[in-house]
Amino acid sequence: MIDEAALLESKALRGSVLGRTEVLDKVKALSLLPDGMHVTTAMVAAYFEVAERAINRMAQRHRDELTVNGLRILRGEELARFKGDTLSLYPESYPQPRSSLALWSRRAVLNVAMLLRDSDVARQIRTYLLNMEYLARTRPVEEPAPSNVLPLDDRIDRRITHILGKTVVPMFNALIETSGEHRRELIALRENVQRVEQRLCDHDTRITDLERTSGPRQYTGIMASIDAMNWREFEHHIAVLLRRDGCTEVVVHGGPGDRGVDVTACTADGRTVVAQCKSFAPYRPVWSGDLQKFLGASHVQHAADVALFVATTSFTPDARAIAESYGVTLVDRAHLEKWSAGVPLPVLQ
Repeated sequence: MIDEAALLESKALRGSVLGRTEVLDKVKALSLLPDGMHVTTAMVAAYFEVAERAINRMAQRHRDELTVNGLRILRGEELARFKGDTLSLYPESYPQPRSSLALWSRRAVLNVAMLLRDSDVARQIRTYLLNMEYLARTRPVEEPAPSNVLPLDDRIDRRITHILGKTVVPMFNALIETSGEHRRELIALRENVQRVEQRLCDHDTRITDLERTSGPRQYTGIMASIDAMNWREFEHHIAVLLRRDGCTEVVVHGGPGDRGVDVTACTADGRTVVAQCKSFAPYRPVWSGDLQKFLGASHVQHAADVALFVATTSFTPDARAIAESYGVTLVDRAHLEKWSAGVPLPVLQ
């Protein structure tokens, strides 16, 4: 097993495990900036429970390696834009930098864990990584199953279906033919078995359809960050996305007395934008009543050219019907994930 000293000294070995950023949250929760992707130097120091100057000294010694893995220094116009889009929205939580700001990605933070010697949190992360590496090396390599062999679940389903269809049902047929007293009960039992057989066939069809349409998630981690936001953070996140897509005069109104409007803005071509933001649990859809309330606020009070209803969940069919009838653009969970990942919202273009 590779020891901790080798991980501290070998850049190549560190590079081989830098993709395992999930280890950070397994050891200790890592708080992120409102953009959901970065942390500041102060946040890195707080995570590793060391002084900020220790992080700065370590960054100076290993600047090239850390830069490759996601460390960025913002200055000038880039810093001003980041302050305007992100930090200025939370003046009480995030102090405003003067001339420069170091932004650390999760990969860069994991890189710090493999360079920082005097931190118990960093040691725990290194131990976790080394244990994972040891298990990967010592776990027996299984021979790949032949491509023509069905998975175990499929073989069980097919075997049960075969037994029901080829054995049990014919047996009932024979019993029914030779039975008089219990004929009605046997017929009912046969019908129940046939229903079970049909349900198994339907289940197999649904599983096949799901496996055909499923695939690797392109934007892994984005919705987890959004789900962790409170309602105020979510509204400011939408404001950031509006600015990113070229909107100006972006104002957050959310809170008591907002009258059903959380964010207002103006598109690049001069259209008025009104947005309602709902940070709901994924299993709780947006109902038609929520859309009806938003219609009065967006169309009557604000005369909006673009009415956006953004939610961290889905919309009921009735809600979608109302939105289609009155020209409201719905941004559900799937579209919110893509929008947050950088895909522009077409209605704003």
